[in-house]
Amino acid sequence: MPLIQPLAGLRPAPGYAAEVAAPPYDVVSLAEARALAAGRPWSFLHISRPEIDLPPDTDPYAPAVYAKARANLQQMLAAGVLVRDPCPHYYCYRLTMGDHCQTGLVAAAAVDAYHAGRIRRHELTRPAKEDDRVRQIAALGAQTGPVFLVYPAQAAIDASLTAVTSDPPAVDLTAADGVRHQLWPIADAARIAVLTAACEDLPSLYIADGHHRSAAAARVAADPTTPDPHPSFLAVLFPHDQVRILAYNRVMRDLNGLTPAALLERIGGAFSVHASPTPVTPAAAGEFGLYLDRGWYRLRIHPRLIPAADPVRRLDVSLLQDHLIGPVLGIADPRRDPRIDFVGGIRGLDGLCARVDSGEMRIAFALHPTDIGDLMAVADAGALMPPKSTWFEPKLADGLVSHVLD
Repeated sequence: MPLIQPLAGLRPAPGYAAEVAAPPYDVVSLAEARALAAGRPWSFLHISRPEIDLPPDTDPYAPAVYAKARANLQQMLAAGVLVRDPCPHYYCYRLTMGDHCQTGLVAAAAVDAYHAGRIRRHELTRPAKEDDRVRQIAALGAQTGPVFLVYPAQAAIDASLTAVTSDPPAVDLTAADGVRHQLWPIADAARIAVLTAACEDLPSLYIADGHHRSAAAARVAADPTTPDPHPSFLAVLFPHDQVRILAYNRVMRDLNGLTPAALLERIGGAFSVHASPTPVTPAAAGEFGLYLDRGWYRLRIHPRLIPAADPVRRLDVSLLQDHLIGPVLGIADPRRDPRIDFVGGIRGLDGLCARVDSGEMRIAFALHPTDIGDLMAVADAGALMPPKSTWFEPKLADGLVSHVLD
């Protein structure tokens, strides 16, 4: 099986895309999902977060949740809101956020390539979240959440997609968050063949976002009762030089028994520390902003502490963890310690300050974004990145293309 193949996508019928498109299921809280879907009976949140249509105390992993997802999908099919393309397509998908634009390819990615390490991972998955996606796929008989993949930019792929976008898109909508989503179905057999061959020439694909979705799809594919004769998962492939990574910042609930003065003194062993009269947005790798008691400090890791040969330990998220969060603040396992939380860079420095100023948190750290080249280097080494190392923005929409397993 080739690395990718076209799929007969399940998509909003003409005129319904704006009503159907929804944020990814895992970037909105239950309360946010309810609010976004209020008065929108065709929002895809009724499928991706079906607990919004059940009593508030419903266990999100209860069988009734998955049954409701299936019922909502069947309702949208019966109403003609969602329709399936009659033959396999690729789809060109463009995201525009302000002056940032990225153009990718919607395809079915081979599970065999995922198992063989040609589609490369850089994160661990949590069993509960993975199990949830397995149950969702099984209930729907479809994969509805695309995996965000990155490929080393290749001129043949990019030129082919650019040519496609010279025609009017089948979907052109701007979501509530201001992100523009455009979609071009690609049915021409010759163009499909060119794209398939060009992707086959790629050395690897990299999972940017969607480790749980891809792992769940691989588990479903391993089930002998799965109807899909060519095991694959729904994906959107973007060139590495177009994707945008924002920082994934940190907040902590306490100072591990230290006074602010003692904390800053301890930090000085591994970092230079300078008070800043203005909020600190790190300008380069190795630089950090610290927010404490309504004041900002600029930290710089001592260069001798950066292990240039280790693709994981040289990451800023690792340097902060290994030389400050762990030894000074006493948080050895950021995956499980309830004293730490993470704030996506899309919320800005104001989002960090708000968490501390409210009294919920005691201290915040602003980081420089992880570079896409570093992510690829970690994956190429077969290593794992620390938790919450990357925040990709803009996000893909759910509901524009789904992959039916048959």
